[in-house]
Amino acid sequence: MSTPYPFTAIVGQDDLRLGLLLNAVSPAVGGVLVRGEKGTAKSTAVRALAALMPEVSVVPGCRFSCDPVSPDPACPDGPHAEAAGVSRAARTVELPVGASEDRLVGALDIERALSEGVKAFEPGLLADAHRGILYVDEVNLLHDHLVDLLLDAAAMGASYVEREGVSVRHAARFLLVGTMNPEEGELRPQLLDRFGLTVEVAASRDTDERVEVVRRRLAYDDDPEGFAARWAEEETALRERIGAARALLPRVVLGDGVLRQIAATCAAFEVDGMRADIVMARTATALAAWAGREEVTADDVRQAALLALPHRRRRNPFDAPGLDEDKLDQTLDEAGPQENQENNDGDDDPDPGPDGGGDGGGGGGVPPQADGDRTPPHAEDDDTPSQAPDSAPDAPGRSAGAEQQPVAAAEPFRTKMLSVPGLGEGAAGRRSRARTAHGRTTGAVRPQGALTKLHLSATVQAAAPHQRSRGRSGRGLVVRRDDLRQATREGREGNLVLFVVDASGSMAARQRMSAVKGAVLSLLLDAYQRRDKVGLVTFRGKEAEVALPPTSSVDAAAARLESLPTGGRTPLAAGLLKAHDVLRVERLRDPSRRPLLVVVTDGRATGGPEPVALAGRAARLHQAEGTASVVVDCESGYVRLGLAGELARELGGTAVTLDELRADSIAGLVKDVTAAGRAA
Repeated sequence: MSTPYPFTAIVGQDDLRLGLLLNAVSPAVGGVLVRGEKGTAKSTAVRALAALMPEVSVVPGCRFSCDPVSPDPACPDGPHAEAAGVSRAARTVELPVGASEDRLVGALDIERALSEGVKAFEPGLLADAHRGILYVDEVNLLHDHLVDLLLDAAAMGASYVEREGVSVRHAARFLLVGTMNPEEGELRPQLLDRFGLTVEVAASRDTDERVEVVRRRLAYDDDPEGFAARWAEEETALRERIGAARALLPRVVLGDGVLRQIAATCAAFEVDGMRADIVMARTATALAAWAGREEVTADDVRQAALLALPHRRRRNPFDAPGLDEDKLDQTLDEAGPQENQENNDGDDDPDPGPDGGGDGGGGGGVPPQADGDRTPPHAEDDDTPSQAPDSAPDAPGRSAGAEQQPVAAAEPFRTKMLSVPGLGEGAAGRRSRARTAHGRTTGAVRPQGALTKLHLSATVQAAAPHQRSRGRSGRGLVVRRDDLRQATREGREGNLVLFVVDASGSMAARQRMSAVKGAVLSLLLDAYQRRDKVGLVTFRGKEAEVALPPTSSVDAAAARLESLPTGGRTPLAAGLLKAHDVLRVERLRDPSRRPLLVVVTDGRATGGPEPVALAGRAARLHQAEGTASVVVDCESGYVRLGLAGELARELGGTAVTLDELRADSIAGLVKDVTAAGRAA
């Protein structure tokens, strides 16, 4: 087994280390989510924490780590006779992103259960992690069905395995630690709330600190054992401090005044539910014990809020995580006098003495909107002969050739569902129909490999004709391996939604870009909820560019969209060809994920020789490859040319207006995108 990097040798990352140590002192805090860019010692710190955790006493031979003092009465390896326990190190169990359901919760031998009536159960990772640490690297990329299982286990402290009426239950209480890079996508709100604390990490910009990081890492890589030995004394001291804090924890007093501050803080920041209050109380208590104090202070409450609240304030994936510290200080000051009245020892100044809290801020980290960034009301169309983006004067953008400053997006709305036709086999999601491991049963097949979802009636039908030849004498059914049938199920998959957004002058001239951005933002929010990957291609001026390669991070797409300038000609063909290149590469990377092309434009094509004909040929490339597509028609005014509808026919898809895109529109119900051409 390789020697782990010492926890005390980690340079900087104070919040990360504190969040992990508080959970080591009090596992009831509920785990920690570590968010940050790649290469910031997230995984290193989590793996190093295991060496600091106190040993656990377990029942000898129990695969489920039962406590000998109070063994689980429902343990599959029980019942346990009274016996002395054996001590072992607390485990750190890593859950791979691509793990199967059986690997997580355990596997039940259905064949033996049917033919012999034996519950032959092989424990999974949840059993291994009981009374230890369950670590999920890149937790935001975890499949939905695994997230659901984690939520159930974290909520109930137990894991249930159900297979066609045969069930096994075992205890599963663990410290949940996850790491993630926000650029790769956000976490589902339900799982996000299950993490007690969250910390943001980033690489230091201090030269000396970066030098020390490299120096220590190189020394560790050259001689892991020798490097660990040099830090052994510090590791021992930290381990002893954790043990002392654990011993002190039951004696820490959480006064009513402090509880009032906690409740006031959670109410002021409008967090959902009561879990935040409980986590803050436990975190503040752990902070006091870590500092060697028997009473929680306002500083403990403040630090607890900074760790426990930021990830609970997000209402949608486009909200930036974080906490307004000025508002936090003001809230604590306002709740402070109540604490002094209830816990006055006679030597405290009852006057809280607020210092400069009335700055009128408190926007929750939302950046101000640039109200002045508006499209000129009388801008010309983008085919004005005088426009020349490369040589236009640096004057007010009165022509479509001049680049306009980015405008703010309109308020997002709930959109109609756009789906890919047919039956796919991609990653589990919530958009298009697909063959999945979960969903409604549609048929049965012979299993390929291990049986996971038994189709009971099909299995009985396969075994029934052979009962006499197999010498059946009792009431039980004689079942053999060849009789077993795997259930086929139909659910939903996530798709690759590639947005192709027209940012030319014809879009800006009619002051539509704010509404267009609002519509794309709404579709991005819908893609987040349906677990899609998204990409963004924009076209304006002379060319198209990939503003965001396909990713699971819809908030990254929203950020690129928000800063998108407009102006210039409309190279529609270039945008479609660029999208074709992106989809071609993605088909090689992930052939099972079906794409959905969303073109946001008024349908105009200008610039270069025969721009309309060239755009038509580019659109037919997508149609020939069967790419499902939809055109969001942004044309406005009383006189409409219908160019977006014509583009949709060339793509073999359908067109919807901005109004029809709204879920509450009376223009129709759900619009399924068709890969085949439709008649006008």
